[in-house]
Amino acid sequence: MAREPKYGTTLNGWQRLLTSMEANPQDFPQLEIYRAQLQTMLDAARQAAKEQTAMAAAKQDATQRLNDLLTEGRKLVTFLRGGVKQRYGDKSEKLVEFDLAPARQRVKTPKAAKTPSPPPPTPHPTTA
Repeated sequence: MAREPKYGTTLNGWQRLLTSMEANPQDFPQLEIYRAQLQTMLDAARQAAKEQTAMAAAKQDATQRLNDLLTEGRKLVTFLRGGVKQRYGDKSEKLVEFDLAPARQRVKTPKAAKTPSPPPPTPHPTTA
């Protein structure tokens, strides 16, 4: 559901004022210049709102297109990385050049001999 812009209330208020002033031009001859200015502003504001809506739709289209391109690009990158690994092998240091980590063997650390842990201390009897 689209959110109603807050300026819609303002523009509707302007339109109601202009309509009332146009219905009673003899009562406000001294304000005619300002009424015309407000009419021009109202028309420009409505045009800007239309442009804003069109740009929002264009932004959504661009976002969708970008997401589609990113999805397809990620698939291609996965495919190409697989090809690089196929060509050089998954243990080759040449993979680093392609931002890939070669499969390296773990360095085994010598295990320390287990020493038996001392038994837990026994509680001392207290004299009462």
